Amino acid sequence: MKIAPQQRIYVCFFLFAVSLGALLSRMPDLQVALGVDKSELGLTLIGAAIGALISLTLSSPLIARLGARTTAFITVLGTSALLSLVPWIGAAPVVFCVLFVEGLLAGALEINLNVEIDRIEAQLGRGVMNRAHGFWSLGFFVTALISSVVRQAGISMQLHLAMTFAAVLVLGMWAISGMRNAPARIALNEGKVPLVALPTWGLMPLCVIGIAAFLVEGAGIDWSAIYMRDVFSAEPFIGGLGLTLFTFCMALARLFVDPLVDRFGARAVATMLLVLSAIGICAVWGAPHAYVALTGFALMGAGCSAVYPLAVSAAAQRTDRAAHLNVAALGQMTFVVFFLAPPLLGFIAEHAGIRTSYLVCLPLIIYALFSVKVLATRRAAGDVSVASVRRVNG
Repeated sequence: MKIAPQQRIYVCFFLFAVSLGALLSRMPDLQVALGVDKSELGLTLIGAAIGALISLTLSSPLIARLGARTTAFITVLGTSALLSLVPWIGAAPVVFCVLFVEGLLAGALEINLNVEIDRIEAQLGRGVMNRAHGFWSLGFFVTALISSVVRQAGISMQLHLAMTFAAVLVLGMWAISGMRNAPARIALNEGKVPLVALPTWGLMPLCVIGIAAFLVEGAGIDWSAIYMRDVFSAEPFIGGLGLTLFTFCMALARLFVDPLVDRFGARAVATMLLVLSAIGICAVWGAPHAYVALTGFALMGAGCSAVYPLAVSAAAQRTDRAAHLNVAALGQMTFVVFFLAPPLLGFIAEHAGIRTSYLVCLPLIIYALFSVKVLATRRAAGDVSVASVRRVNG
């Protein structure tokens, strides 16, 4: 079956989220299996953050050499394979090492897919970045919904993640095999490409916006199930609803927000979403009943939905250097926060309570609200014309 280039990227985002979400949905079971407390579990998961940071710093030249298709094969299928091994390991230090390697691949995946979808977006002359990230969120929603049923049925982590990897392998081979490199954006500053991608001062406000979004996302995805279990003694199905609602609202917003961005501009949309995130955080922190917490998780999911994709688009469209370097540099400061959230929130949860851990996100959200002025008020009018010229010129 022939599918459009952007749809292949959608599938890759979806499959990565399915693999990662399957493991994260089993965090309560993994904690018990490893025999660690919340703080120790967080320190174990930090292996992925370290690997991702190294990869986001150093892998850009290798990705440019390998191309989108080869990189996607290695990273999408490789991350799923490594995550499926985690339930079979009974020692936290070994899990740390496996997640470190998985983080190396995840960082490269992040650069590759974001740069490729930005190039496709330029060709099409319309926004598809948020929709691509919407399939990441959709993958988390699907796996959260399935995982709630799977956990309630008593199916083991080992079988759950093995079946997930089998599905990813089949669908990934089909989607990635037909992938082709999209033409690169024209960079105005075409000097020698550095080996290490470091953020520039002009990129720092975008990093702040991305960090806030990813910290909220990490808080919602990593700890929602444990929050519902510890605070409200919820059964596995009800406990999993926090993650399900979070990912559903995130996916829904990302899939349909692009026309709003085209009409009202990235700045207005990001401001509205960050305010929703703040309201959701406050609801989870002070929730007197489970349904209030579930509502808070839903607002958090919708609120952090398109903020990071908007920052990625802005970074990729900067003309000071190659797009993959700006995306990689932004990813160093933001994507790694998604993995750093578990140890940070776990440490706070262990010593100050899991409710208090969610308040950590609030100051960063407020700071990000002061940084949204770097986002465009409208999609640049030249994007469509540039894309048209590229299509004519092949």
